[in-house]
Order: sequence, then C-alpha cells, then structure tokens
Amino acid sequence: MYPLRPFLLLSFIILVNASNAQDAVRIADIAQLVRKPDLAQDAAVRSGLQAAGVDDDRVKQAMALGKNANLPIGLRTDSALAVNADAVKNYNAHKVCSYADELGTKVLVQIPVSENYHMPEDLRTREDIYLVLPESAVETALTDAQRPKPSKGPDYKRMRQAKILSPDAVYATYDLGNDSTVLTKLAEKGLSQPEIDAMVFRSHERNWPTGIDSFERRYPKLNNFKKYKAFEAAHWDDKVLLVIPTDLNKRQPIGMRPHLDIYMVYAKSAVQVKAKKK
Repeated sequence: MYPLRPFLLLSFIILVNASNAQDAVRIADIAQLVRKPDLAQDAAVRSGLQAAGVDDDRVKQAMALGKNANLPIGLRTDSALAVNADAVKNYNAHKVCSYADELGTKVLVQIPVSENYHMPEDLRTREDIYLVLPESAVETALTDAQRPKPSKGPDYKRMRQAKILSPDAVYATYDLGNDSTVLTKLAEKGLSQPEIDAMVFRSHERNWPTGIDSFERRYPKLNNFKKYKAFEAAHWDDKVLLVIPTDLNKRQPIGMRPHLDIYMVYAKSAVQVKAKKK
C-alpha cells in the first residue's frame, strides 16, 4: 500500500459548494481571526475559492483586497480585536467558501463596505475586506432576504442639479452627524434615518474615492471637480450638501469615480444650483 500523505493534502479539500458561497454569517469570535498577510499568496485559500466554484471576478477581488494592510484599524492588532469583540458581531458578512488545512476547517468571510455604513469608524473601510476564521468562530446569520440592508442614500433624481464653481471651497472633513440644523432639514425632506446615516458616512473625505480622500491626493485633481455631475441635497446657513451620483460620474478619472454615491459639503458661494422648474 502507498503511505498516507501528510495533512497538507487537506488544504485542497473543499467542504461546501458554490451554492453556499453567499451565505450570510455572523462573526461570533473575532479573537480567532487567522492572520493572512496576503490571500493571493495562500494556495489553500485560492484552491478553496476555485473548487467552490466562486466566479472569476469575485476570486480576483478577494485576492486583490485580501491583505492584512487593508484591514481597518480596529482589526489590525490583537489588542484592537479584544476591544472590538462585541462590535464586530454587528458586521454584515458573507461566507465565500470553506476549506480545510492541517489545523482544521476555515471559512473565508467577505465584509462588504456597502452593507456596513453603521459600523464604528475604526471598523469601517473604503473597500470590501476578506477575513479567514476557523469554522467555530462563524455562525449562520439572517439571510439577505430577512435582514434589511443599509441604505445606498437618497434618490438624487428628485433633487436640483448643481455645478461646482470653486472646487477648493469644499469642507472635506465636515461632520454632518454633529450638525443638528442639516440633520433636521434632511429629516423634514422625508429622508429615512438609514438614508441620512449613509450621507453622514460618505460626506467625509476618508470615505471618498482613494484619489481624493486626502488633501495631498485631492489638490492636483481639484479642477476636475468642476466636471462632477452633482445635485443639491440640502442647503443651510452658508453651506450646501451635494450628491455626486456614481451612475452619472463613471467617466471621471480613475481615483475620482465614486463606487457608491458620495456627498460633499460646500460653501454656498462656490456652487451654482439650477433654479426650480415653475
């Protein structure tokens, strides 16, 4: 008889198929997080994705974003994990696939940025993140059909068109969440709390596209802000809140294209808003 090969063979055994790839899960014990510097360099993870029948685009995304360097501050150290152990349970997450290695069954979990606006700042990112956890640290959660999704934000089609005249008059770090005046105005317009939360989250530079999420990266591109197709969501005092819709700004230069609608607070004098139709 041939001798048995070591447990290394188990790294290629897939325990679930593609039909389970999008299962909603809850991270029950983040302390068990398996540190993976770069998923693209992990043969077991790559084999797991392929054998589970995960589509090529999603595999590429997992390989590109599955780096320890992409983790939010709240997940980067063991001490941070201890502090955030309870908060992490509130992530909206999905099981991508399961696989086994010599230490047991592992689960690759995706945390989409578009479903986690509600999380504390230290646990939010600008792009989806991918985590590897032992099977014992992951629980089945409510399905997508059962749980409400965070809002993508209000519908800009009901708003007046706006043009940015002076790009440098943007309040890139303005905290909408602490401005009771504009929050009241948004509520009076009939916006839901999830819609308002989405606007608050994506009106700060840290949640803008990577090419404009800091002054240093934004400054050389400011003139292109005049080309943004924008709409007025609200105005108050000497300020105006603009919506920059993703579906109308797909031709912006790379690094300026919003993957989700973003919001910008501007000085009123720097923006021209189209008059209401009579």
